[in-house]
Amino acid sequence: MTEFNRANIKSKAAAACGWNFIVLMSRQGKIRLSEFFSSYTESQKKRILRDITGDVLPRQAKMCNIIEKGEYKFIYRRYASLYFVVGAPVEMNELIVLEQIHLFVEALDGYFNSVCELDLVFSLHKSLMILFEMFIAGMLCESNRREVLQQIVEAEEMVEEMSKAGEDTSSQLDDGLSFQEQFQLGRKPGARGPRGNR
Repeated sequence: MTEFNRANIKSKAAAACGWNFIVLMSRQGKIRLSEFFSSYTESQKKRILRDITGDVLPRQAKMCNIIEKGEYKFIYRRYASLYFVVGAPVEMNELIVLEQIHLFVEALDGYFNSVCELDLVFSLHKSLMILFEMFIAGMLCESNRREVLQQIVEAEEMVEEMSKAGEDTSSQLDDGLSFQEQFQLGRKPGARGPRGNR
């Protein structure tokens, strides 16, 4: 085997070990959480979200949970009124992705006590903290649900200790959120407080 073929096989294996993106969506097609682990332009992100809405929502319950779309595939699971949709490389094993989605849902359930759509709407930053504690660059790094939840509790305790009396502690957690995520929370990017007031 030539050196070029070995390098090509290694690069494909590296590309196939993590998610490209994850999208949590309601049955009505409202995006509740979206995180892109690979580099996409805004127009590509909008196209992907439009494709997910158009391809996943109309599918019947007994249909396959995998939809191939060119260089990646949508792998999804539905839990109650939420769809958990992952964009993964074509080479990635679909059963592993389905199990990773289930691990993420179990972690959300452990934190929110039976996660629902409203938990994602009103506690987006907590959901993102759980996601980032489990996945780094789209790769599963921590599969122990108890360990993930322990790290989240410790982070919340640290924020509580650092906060001043009467101050909104959730605004301190926004420092690690992107502008889009702060906007989804109803805050002006970079501003402090519950509604972006200084």
